[in-house]
Amino acid sequence: MKKSLLALLLLAALLLTGCHGSRERNAFAVPESFDTSRHYDITFWAKNDTNKVQTAIYQKAIADFQALYPNITVNMRLYTDYGRIYNDVITNIATNTTPNVCITYPDHIATYMTGADVVVPLDDLFADSKYGLGGSELRFDAPAVDEIISQFLSECSIGETHYAIPYMRSTEACFVNKTLVEKLGYTLPEVLTWDFVWEVSDAATAQDAAGNYLLNGQKVMIPFLYKSTDNMMIQMLRQKDAGYSTENGGILIFNDTTRELLSGIAGHVKKGAFSTFKISSYPANFLNAGQCVFAVDSTAGATWMGSDAPLLDISADKVVQFETAVLPIPQFDPEHPAMISQGPSVCVFNKSDPQEVLASWLFAQYLLTNDVQIAYAETEGYVPVTAKAQNSEEYQDYLSRAGEDNDTHYDVKIAASSLLLSNTENTFTTPVFNGSTSLRDAAGQMIEDVTKSVRRKQTVNDAYLDKLFHDVNSLYRLDQISVSASGGRADLGPLPSTSVALLTTLAAVWTLILVYVVFDRLWKKRSRK
Repeated sequence: MKKSLLALLLLAALLLTGCHGSRERNAFAVPESFDTSRHYDITFWAKNDTNKVQTAIYQKAIADFQALYPNITVNMRLYTDYGRIYNDVITNIATNTTPNVCITYPDHIATYMTGADVVVPLDDLFADSKYGLGGSELRFDAPAVDEIISQFLSECSIGETHYAIPYMRSTEACFVNKTLVEKLGYTLPEVLTWDFVWEVSDAATAQDAAGNYLLNGQKVMIPFLYKSTDNMMIQMLRQKDAGYSTENGGILIFNDTTRELLSGIAGHVKKGAFSTFKISSYPANFLNAGQCVFAVDSTAGATWMGSDAPLLDISADKVVQFETAVLPIPQFDPEHPAMISQGPSVCVFNKSDPQEVLASWLFAQYLLTNDVQIAYAETEGYVPVTAKAQNSEEYQDYLSRAGEDNDTHYDVKIAASSLLLSNTENTFTTPVFNGSTSLRDAAGQMIEDVTKSVRRKQTVNDAYLDKLFHDVNSLYRLDQISVSASGGRADLGPLPSTSVALLTTLAAVWTLILVYVVFDRLWKKRSRK
């Protein structure tokens, strides 16, 4: 019995060790050559806001790619937002039915990676002389690795390994109704400060006895509207050099600076100077109706901003004519600006067939060609992620023609792109780890909750903020991913079911051993009587 139990214990230990090892990331072995005698069906999941022009660009890219590689069929599935892609990928990991290529975000990839080898590490593919970036065997003109903007490429790494390639990049911009600012007697500075924005916003809340706002003569005025409150909090903390998270997943956001920022926001909400997209709706709608002075949104949303915007979500008769200024987001220190870099990236999912993975990589890499990059960047306020595309004669001509029309060359859209091009060195990203998506959501939730509470006439004080920190921490389970600020190891997420089963087996084995030892001693004692 002793021998049997020891053997079982050893087996369980070996299995548990094997399970632990399966969580390690294995490099992808690039095939010596691409087998063109076989046919490959690959799936491509992409995000699209019902923009038919963007859909056409994807379709053309797929058609052009398939003309170069007739043995590869790309099947595209479009989603309306990245959250749906994220949820479907998580669901499909369990059934081994992930797509081959997916437009996503590094924060999401970090969660995908809680399963072993789900996402392909790309560094060896980058460097492969035949099929890597700018490789000799490619049937298209791909950029070399040093032609991808370094800041954008670095955003696609988790730890020391790249798990994605950048696709498009944007930042946030403050779209300003310059006409209303000047009507209030102010002059726009070259760089907005938070103090300036709050002062002007507070001044814009003045009303007459009938409840009409003096600034626009309407019943509605939300001077300062922010689309993404998670970005708002993240950027404010970065500009203040305050804690958000450590590189390996330590949660630092519940600090005194966060308290100070939330208290300040509450004061301006109380005056009626500030609201958010989740509470009030799209900033562009209020800006274009003359009901907003400062509207912060992604540069990719520039086609919705301004009196002559090609895309409108309000009827034309509601649009008010005004001069639109496109400026970086407000800063605490104008001499050292900081703004977030954002935008979709592309990852490749692992499959049992290396040739299928290579086919997927070829298509993912094709999305970095000039034809795709420039065409997509011209649809909204994105910028291409390669210097090859940015410096091309075609793209430079596009930028130089700002204002020629209110469609392709809409001046506000090109101004938004130019803003990022001239501020790439001032952009930053937040650390990526399993749980970083939850932390990002928590950052915005605190601003949303404070804004709602003030509108409901609740008092925002230290006791309120204590409870808010506790509630948000629990809601997003940040205590489960938090490590000490001094640098503990971030939680990798829940153990796979196989690990749980093996740990249960191990516990059962130890229980059996203990039962045997007790039984053996009782038996020997009884035998001596």
